[in-house]
Amino acid sequence: MDSESKIREIIIAEFCTAITRRGGSPPTEFRDDLVLLESGLTSLGFAILVTTLEDKLGYDPFTLMDEPVYPRTFGEFTSIYLKFADQFAG
Repeated sequence: MDSESKIREIIIAEFCTAITRRGGSPPTEFRDDLVLLESGLTSLGFAILVTTLEDKLGYDPFTLMDEPVYPRTFGEFTSIYLKFADQFAG
């Protein structure tokens, strides 16, 4: 499995865990056009998800950005993580 697929797999797994912890049901499919505000996570849920992903992946891309961006879709969210992944490849 390539690193991009591995990162995407980790994001999906943690996304599902975060939604389940909040009492929701994760989407059956994580398409790139999935609107984050319709995913079942609140802003607090996203904050927890980003913190969890920092623990799992070793970086928080949102603190590394020159200009803050709030992703609207799952694809945008994932691409932000992939953009900074090479800096933290072990």
